[in-house]
Amino acid sequence: MPVAQERLTIETKPREIKEITREVAGWAARQGIARGLLTIFIPHTSASLLIQENYSPAVRQDLAAFLGRLAPEEPALYRHNDEGPDDMPAHLKSALTQVQLTIPVSEGEIRLGTWQGIFLLEHRAAPHRRDLILTLIGE
Repeated sequence: MPVAQERLTIETKPREIKEITREVAGWAARQGIARGLLTIFIPHTSASLLIQENYSPAVRQDLAAFLGRLAPEEPALYRHNDEGPDDMPAHLKSALTQVQLTIPVSEGEIRLGTWQGIFLLEHRAAPHRRDLILTLIGE
């Protein structure tokens, strides 16, 4: 059974919820695997992944606001502030979301719902270069 794997680097803005569907779908389509499973893994503790609605930008704004309320940047609330006031809140937001996604592939294309997109959530207050490990297994 063929396996394709690659490290994809994504540049993020501070606290950005960035849609990466096009990049991931393009990579999967180029692998020549008609049927299988795609796994996306982000090896970071202050960024995460989600499949979410990609039609309305308001969804991303509301999601960011909600996560901000759940894990506010208030240093007095946390012991771990080694890298600044956004450090522990970023870890909490990552823990509440996901670091790995699995998406079916059929006819050489990723299969998401009509309004679904793949998003990288940058939880830090500075831009970063985030690595994703894409693994596609199938036939």
